[in-house]
Amino acid sequence: MKAIFSMAFVLGVCGLACAADKVEPVGKWKCEYKIGDQKRASTLTIKKDGDKLAGTMSWPNQKETSLKDLKLKDGTLTFSAVRKIQENEITVEYSLTIDGDKLKGKGAVDVGGEKRPFDIEGKREKDK
Repeated sequence: MKAIFSMAFVLGVCGLACAADKVEPVGKWKCEYKIGDQKRASTLTIKKDGDKLAGTMSWPNQKETSLKDLKLKDGTLTFSAVRKIQENEITVEYSLTIDGDKLKGKGAVDVGGEKRPFDIEGKREKDK
């Protein structure tokens, strides 16, 4: 009896570990975050390009820009995107954890040699 219980426990733990590797980032994500006291929004789009991931990010006042160094490892999606504000180009680095149809994580901007992090959350849009 102990052997059966032990085997079931091991298989259950292995199943959970395998499920963590099966995170699906593909889709269109509506993201929200705050910079200072201002609420901001962006749209993150992730697609499969063969066996690799590719994607874009857009903001209400900026058309989409391609993501750089897009990687998914252990359920965490990392990438950078260039945000254009007037004449300035600002690289924003992201590290997001995906849990089903929600994502949560951090973005960071380099301001004068200092990283300024912010929290970001998002939800996957359902196909229409």
